[in-house]
Amino acid sequence: MDRSARLNAGVKIQAFSAPSAKASLELVELEFGELPPEHVEIEVAYCGICHSDLAMIDNDWHMSRYPLVAGHEVVGRVTQVGAAAKRVQVGQTVGLGWYSESCMCCSPCLSGNHNLCPTVEGTIVGRTGGFAQRVRCHWAWATPLAQGLDPAKSGPLFCGGITVFNPLVQFDVRPTDRVGVMGIGGLGHMALKFLRAWGCEVVAFTTSDSKREEALQLGAHRVVNTRDSSEFGALRNSLNLILCTVAAKLDLPALIQTLAPGGRFHTLAAGAEPASLPVFPMLVGQRSFSSSPLGSPATTERMLEFCARHRIEPVTELYPMSKINDALDRLRSGQARYRVVLQNDLG
Repeated sequence: MDRSARLNAGVKIQAFSAPSAKASLELVELEFGELPPEHVEIEVAYCGICHSDLAMIDNDWHMSRYPLVAGHEVVGRVTQVGAAAKRVQVGQTVGLGWYSESCMCCSPCLSGNHNLCPTVEGTIVGRTGGFAQRVRCHWAWATPLAQGLDPAKSGPLFCGGITVFNPLVQFDVRPTDRVGVMGIGGLGHMALKFLRAWGCEVVAFTTSDSKREEALQLGAHRVVNTRDSSEFGALRNSLNLILCTVAAKLDLPALIQTLAPGGRFHTLAAGAEPASLPVFPMLVGQRSFSSSPLGSPATTERMLEFCARHRIEPVTELYPMSKINDALDRLRSGQARYRVVLQNDLG
């Protein structure tokens, strides 16, 4: 019996499922079978909606399997633990993000980089995600929620939050660094909050002055309109790091020139367009271009503790899960500020 059959035969739950690409979600009944020994079951209380959910629902990445139950920014209560599960206990509040299982025996897993496991499993890739009453995962990917964090607002930390936090740890970003953030949206607004608390000088990039005040309130010290040549030019050779959270086509030659010697342009957006990089200014300035997936379970736990210490939480809009199609439309409109979260009202 394959994994999808093993996890979907027995205990009945309700879930919102996409029957086909770009279709409205429908309430369906699914079945969970016997809990695998190293897995835990989570009763979903809240689940954020990420642009990756939209991409999977619409099959933008050409790997969706229908019917599809998306949802991978889960916060909820552990209801069952397998016989070989560790760390989490029944009744504990935990979160679950994009990844739900890794092999635990490859070199990345053994070195603590479970997010780089070659066979790491996506929570909504070929399996049932969090737009449901319950969801399952390997115990290592169910991260206990730090004390003091609001469960209703914490779901987006398990995808968008850890995506922008992970590079700060991986690249040893320092409080003395000057960091630019491109895209003041679901990921970018959390990056501004993290970097301000980290102690960095934070520069927000925008194409519209309408977001200037919002960016300053979220943590930016400066806001630069990339269409203003004088503002943009003043950044030349000054930034140690740029975190890019937008998938749009960018003027990379101009952006590379804003990096200080040894600076890094780091993209976190899954764009369809290939990147065209100017090699010479990168070579002479020893600059680099990189990317990364979400963080490991240990880095996720570290992020949650950091958020609790500095009272950081995403800016969210709350919808009942029964209104999920309205919530998806809100996200598609581009008007959400800044993450949409569903509250489970399925009973």
